[in-house]
Amino acid sequence: MQSGKVLSATSNGVYILKLEGDVRLNLSTAFDQFIENMFLAGDYRSALIDLTEAVGIDSTMLGLLAKISIMAQHRSLVKPTIVSSNDDISKILDSMGFEQVFYIVDHVLSQSDELNELPAPELHEEAVRCKVLEAHKTLMSLNESNRQAFQVLVDSLEQESNHP
Repeated sequence: MQSGKVLSATSNGVYILKLEGDVRLNLSTAFDQFIENMFLAGDYRSALIDLTEAVGIDSTMLGLLAKISIMAQHRSLVKPTIVSSNDDISKILDSMGFEQVFYIVDHVLSQSDELNELPAPELHEEAVRCKVLEAHKTLMSLNESNRQAFQVLVDSLEQESNHP
């Protein structure tokens, strides 16, 4: 399976994110920092997240995607849009309740040639554990099904964090 990457571009407060390949935990630190900076910049108006070239996405990255929508909602901004034409990815989004917090469409209206790849820095175990924990708590906040699905993992990660 092809390794994943996250590409980004922005124009007038509209952020375009393109996730390609198998998007997993190794990208979570850079992606989370990008999300934080996106909202700290103060120009955020909306986001378009293109998953048309994603072949896989793990729950940590899904939690970070959910974070974008939750942060936008807390600022009374428009829901972000996800573009997903891969049936497997779309099923995952549906099972996680993403239709509640995103507009989901199946095709891209336009392409941007000005996307820059986010770096994938070296990961440190405690930082990874914190990102995984935060992302899964975010997923759990979306609905009861997610809460039940990830409760054991979250409890385990919290226990590990309390007993290094």
